[in-house]
Amino acid sequence: MLQGVPDIENSEALTERQQAVLDAALRLLVEEGDHLTMTAVARRASCSKETLYKWFGDRDGLLTATVQWQASKVRVASVDGKGLDLASLTASLERFASDWLKVISSDTSIALNRVAVGHAGSGKDNLGAVVLENGRFALAKRLKPVLEAGRHAGLLEFADAETAFRTFFGLVGRDVQIRLLLGDRLELTEAAIGGDAIRATHQFLALFGAKNGPQGF
Repeated sequence: MLQGVPDIENSEALTERQQAVLDAALRLLVEEGDHLTMTAVARRASCSKETLYKWFGDRDGLLTATVQWQASKVRVASVDGKGLDLASLTASLERFASDWLKVISSDTSIALNRVAVGHAGSGKDNLGAVVLENGRFALAKRLKPVLEAGRHAGLLEFADAETAFRTFFGLVGRDVQIRLLLGDRLELTEAAIGGDAIRATHQFLALFGAKNGPQGF
């Protein structure tokens, strides 16, 4: 358990100083990848190693908090299940899609995921599991309530929230992340990301939109 650092669900409770330290760790991951150390982070963030150990426990704790901090940049708008309409649901899904594409296409996420893939099954550490638990799995936990609210409001039809989430995740990400990890220099401009988010949301609603519910997408 991290000392003084909240989990991904409450990442807004991080102090500005803690955020700055995690940003420093992310920059070091981009620059040095596998060679991230507590000493290097302390030096880059201009703080003591004792402070890092107090806040994060150890290197694994720091990596966990770093992944959580990066994943927290994908926002999931809260929705009112009782008053939810198609426009609000669409806006929430589009914002999630846009934020996620911006995060996974950033230099920091690409570097972080490359390190995690390199460590998977190597026994070096549990970074791969940390990225899965605090990245993709945590995002699913945050978006599924929105999908469930859409179903309860009669806007969506699906038998299983996990299947619906995986479909939406696939429509948003397509082959973007794997191409970026393999070095493809995609031109993901703000306009391109916004367009992709809208397209993925409309495709998802075409698949899972309630046939007898409100239309308009």
